[in-house]
Amino acid sequence: MLPGSSRLTGRASQRLRRGLATAATLPQKDCSSITPPYGRLLKTLDNVRQVLPRGSKLTLAEKILYAHLRNPEESLGGGGKIRGEKYLKLRPDRVAMQDASAQMALLQFMTCQLPSTAVPSSIHCDHLIQAQTGADEDLARSIENNKEIFDFLESAAKKYGIEFWRPGSGIIHQIVLENYAAPGLLMLGTDSHTPNAGGLGMLAIGVGGADAVDAMTDTPWELKAPLITGVKLTGQLTGWATPKDLILHLAGKLTVRGGTGRILEYFGPGVASQSCTGLATIANMGAEVGATTSTFPYSENMRSYLQATGRGPVAAAADDAARQGYLAADEGAEYDEVIEINLSELEPHLNGPFTPDLATPLSHFGSFLASNKYPTNLSSALIGSCTNSSYEDMSRVASIAEQAKQAGLKSKVPFLVTPGSELIRATIERDGVQETLESVGATVLANACGPCIGQWKRNDSPKEDNAILTSFNRNFKARNDGNLKTMNFLASPEIVTAMAFSGDLNFNPTTDTIETPNGPFRFSPPQGDRLPPSGYTPGDLSYSPSPTPTPSPDTPVVIDPSSQRLEVLQPFKSNFDNGRGELPEMTCLMRVRGKCTTDHISAAGPWLKYKGHLSNIATNTLMTAVNDEGGEVNVARDVDGQDTIPNVMARYSARQEPWMLVVDENYGEGSAREHAALQPRFYGCGLIVARSFARIHETNLKKQGILPLWLVEKSDYSKISAADKVQTSGLTSILDGSATSDRVQLRVTKPSGEQVTVECRHTLSKDQVEWLREGSALNWIGRTAKSSMSP
Repeated sequence: MLPGSSRLTGRASQRLRRGLATAATLPQKDCSSITPPYGRLLKTLDNVRQVLPRGSKLTLAEKILYAHLRNPEESLGGGGKIRGEKYLKLRPDRVAMQDASAQMALLQFMTCQLPSTAVPSSIHCDHLIQAQTGADEDLARSIENNKEIFDFLESAAKKYGIEFWRPGSGIIHQIVLENYAAPGLLMLGTDSHTPNAGGLGMLAIGVGGADAVDAMTDTPWELKAPLITGVKLTGQLTGWATPKDLILHLAGKLTVRGGTGRILEYFGPGVASQSCTGLATIANMGAEVGATTSTFPYSENMRSYLQATGRGPVAAAADDAARQGYLAADEGAEYDEVIEINLSELEPHLNGPFTPDLATPLSHFGSFLASNKYPTNLSSALIGSCTNSSYEDMSRVASIAEQAKQAGLKSKVPFLVTPGSELIRATIERDGVQETLESVGATVLANACGPCIGQWKRNDSPKEDNAILTSFNRNFKARNDGNLKTMNFLASPEIVTAMAFSGDLNFNPTTDTIETPNGPFRFSPPQGDRLPPSGYTPGDLSYSPSPTPTPSPDTPVVIDPSSQRLEVLQPFKSNFDNGRGELPEMTCLMRVRGKCTTDHISAAGPWLKYKGHLSNIATNTLMTAVNDEGGEVNVARDVDGQDTIPNVMARYSARQEPWMLVVDENYGEGSAREHAALQPRFYGCGLIVARSFARIHETNLKKQGILPLWLVEKSDYSKISAADKVQTSGLTSILDGSATSDRVQLRVTKPSGEQVTVECRHTLSKDQVEWLREGSALNWIGRTAKSSMSP
């Protein structure tokens, strides 16, 4: 047995043995490009131990990060605290991009004029497929409507040697788990739920496209060393409790900000008993608490999953690395915080509405609805997405559906099922799972994100407050169907499915009954197989790329100059030309009140079609943000009067008048949507002052040449108002490297002439200062590349 693994007992053990013992494997994949370079990583880790104080104990997350350092002495030398203080210059192993974010990532990569990517990279067509009537029709319609984008992505992939997963292949995170994830790997992905791959004991980190370009151009990727929160799992999940309930419960404890600047590292006897795909669900939703990523020590279940998905050589290499101590924390390693959860005491949870951290145990959900006067009639039930679309999820859901079928029940509400990949779809079809779900009223959608990210043409969308249940990961207002009245409660696919047969949110499937012509019916706890007993079947292989394709440099990248969906990028100008040491005087456009996610800053849904056209998508900037001075949504004012926020931004841009924003707590939480930084920069924003920033968004702002500053006193938020003139003081010494503190002063001049000073702090590293000076990280990468090529 692997270190840290434990034996299961009872019914759970029987299910696991049945699922693992008979599972055949797919044909063995070419693992040359997907096996981590364990020899190099272990050697680097040996060098790290020479730099660190003798006898240092490392967590698993630290081992993986430090093993990917380019120069351990540069990043870790000099003594002092590392976590939360030092910047690590890293060499990621792989990059994965989804079709919406890949557009801007590739447009940025193209400006670097390199012949190929420096690390294996992949593109996954999953975000642009709209759910409406069913898989076949939806896929055909979406391919036709997005042909221009798919042609661009495929041509760029061919030119630069990138693996291209066609529309219909599946959701990026499920495809990565099935094909690329590996214990001890470090991967960047242009989507906030990239940490899903942590279910295979690696570090998978969601970033913006410009960060992905770092890895693709072999530029050091920089990350402030995260704090490490240890989550100790004891006990055993029983009954209706699932890994989804663990992360829903933890989200309630940590809140959407509790993981910011931290990696969640799970340990303890409860880890080894979880399935690999269950761990992926937990890691996936770590993004909802702001965590950099999540990871778990290598386990027997991870090995079994690798073997079942055709990656036996990766498992063998990981076994050897585990024996050398790489894939688990050192005995005695210390965490910055430890949270202990007894899985035996865990009950199902439902989180929401409108935020993923409002956690309510199932036993209290009815009273929660009543006390808040929320609707109790269920209007739709949706399962799947990247969070819960594994074979185990689907087989457990099918066991509930089969019980309902035998009792003569059908779903009382629209019941939509999203397989995570063609592998899952084909396997559940072969094994009769899909037929069982359809027999009770389910509609199986395309292998794509669909309703989870707003790609849902909901023909029955109510005009009044309504409640939906989903097994998704995120539930901000209007995210799923564009309807501000829709309340999305997150739950396990098992709870979502059972409630679909009642249609009543007061129904507790663990205790309550449903009336049928044959009398009261009560569900038994769900059963399922962690891996398909007959092995996976690959389905339609035409969706899949050839591994490690050779770049074709003569391939033209397909962009129509008159396109309204693709636009060649123009470099941003620096705010520090001609030796200027401070930002130019900027006008405050507005104060943004309260929660402002990347959905608020750059909406998805119908706007996804403009992801490759900055001028067009910029017209949605902050259109659902609340102006603190008046409380209106999408209202701003300048010298020309009141208008929508993007229209006022455009007026500032037309006047070439630099401007800035003041924002609230955790600004930019949610998706790793770099457009939320690109769009304000496009309109001329140079400075954003916040009570606090979400990690990915703060980095994205820096990448695009916007200076993010943190208020030292959060109460100073109200000292800067619309139309105030703001001048920085203290940047000069930061730019020239002579600064001895992280403080930057803002001199604020009111329209009346009154002046106030607001003290802020910056979080710029040495390299990030260069991004700011050059106008963007891409400008800096380009200049550095040109310098290296000069004679």
